[in-house]
Amino acid sequence: MSEREETLPPDPGSPLAAEPALEQPDDAAAGDAPAAGPPVEEPVTPALEPEPAREPEAPEAEQPAPEPEAEAARYLELAKRTQADFENYRKRMARENAVAADRGAARLAKELLPALDHLELALKAAGTESDVTKGFAMVRDELLAGLGKAGIQAFSPQGEPFDPNQHEAMAQQPSEDAAPGTVLEVYQQGYRANGTVLRPARVVVAQ
Repeated sequence: MSEREETLPPDPGSPLAAEPALEQPDDAAAGDAPAAGPPVEEPVTPALEPEPAREPEAPEAEQPAPEPEAEAARYLELAKRTQADFENYRKRMARENAVAADRGAARLAKELLPALDHLELALKAAGTESDVTKGFAMVRDELLAGLGKAGIQAFSPQGEPFDPNQHEAMAQQPSEDAAPGTVLEVYQQGYRANGTVLRPARVVVAQ
């Protein structure tokens, strides 16, 4: 037998000849083809409805320019109102400043009144009209004048009817010459600040 054997076709009567040869699939085609599956549905985009046509806007009517006289009258009225507001503000600030000044003067006077009381008692106790006594009396008068310029005035209600709003009764004393309720003696004179009682006068009242 030679090295290259020749392949002979099978015998027609052989059982191998009755079976048809199976076709082998192409390797390349079998490897590249994807596996069969259900079809993928693509999303359906709804159709956009067209926007309704807008009606063209009517052009704004041109407003007439203000007349010069009306414009001048308007500015004049505004200037008058501004001036009135400023005048009211100025008056209000003046009142507030005056009240603050009176309050400060009254506070200072309350601090000085005890010194004036002691000076007055010293002058009464001295009794003599010496040069020293006259000098102290001049100091007292200058202090009282300074307080007067600040709106603070001293008052001595001897002989007047007793007023609890302005007087402070220290004692009561029977008297044949004065009616009951009359101030017989002033222990300590009172002071007013612009009409308001800063310190009541201390007095002796007749029974």
